Amino acid sequence: MEVQGLVKYFGEFPALRGVTFSVEKGEIYGLIGPNGAGKTTTFRILAGLLAPSSGTVRVLGYGPGDQRVRRYVSYLPEDAGAYRNITGYEFLKMVAELYFGKGKEAEEALELGIKLSGLEERLSDKMKTYSKGMKRRIQVARALMIRPKLAILDEPTAGLDVLHSRDIRSVIRDFSRNYETTVLLASHNLLVVEGLCDKVALIDRGRILAEGSVRELIEKHGARNLEELFLKLVRGEGG
Repeated sequence: MEVQGLVKYFGEFPALRGVTFSVEKGEIYGLIGPNGAGKTTTFRILAGLLAPSSGTVRVLGYGPGDQRVRRYVSYLPEDAGAYRNITGYEFLKMVAELYFGKGKEAEEALELGIKLSGLEERLSDKMKTYSKGMKRRIQVARALMIRPKLAILDEPTAGLDVLHSRDIRSVIRDFSRNYETTVLLASHNLLVVEGLCDKVALIDRGRILAEGSVRELIEKHGARNLEELFLKLVRGEGG
């Protein structure tokens, strides 16, 4: 994925001001920044849901939203909800059949979704009975079960406790390794980012402030960890 000089205006407000970064095949890449920094706008453009004002974006060699790549890109929004009155199993089955019809591929996708969710004993229950962590786990499973080449995950661990956050992190890491899936994610949980991502970019007010591996950035800026680096670059704290 290549992003060059990406600009997005909402009216006269510049949400993105020349964002540039690239993600290699099979990488887990983190985009981190404060609320309103431009993360979700960037993700929605990459998923083909928003048109950029200017700049160049290539996803798997094509423009975002191109019909030739839609099947290979999945997007999980931060605010993805749940269908209250169907079971988790019915939800995953519906997703599998939307992508693959009713053949063997759909059956394999459903089996993978069940495994990724880790909710086997609760999948026959209606989703309105699920905790927030369970709903998020099944949404992550939904995004990955189609075996995308690129998974865009906006705050996959948002609002989750330590155990659920750790489980989802393990699912994402293992899935990316096993299927060579490229993952682009945003998270306010810097422990998730530091422990999961091969590379990160720090974004603030629609601009990329720094990009590289976590270790490289920490050493370059004399920080002790990613949180301190974040505070230095975004808020100017710590000298």
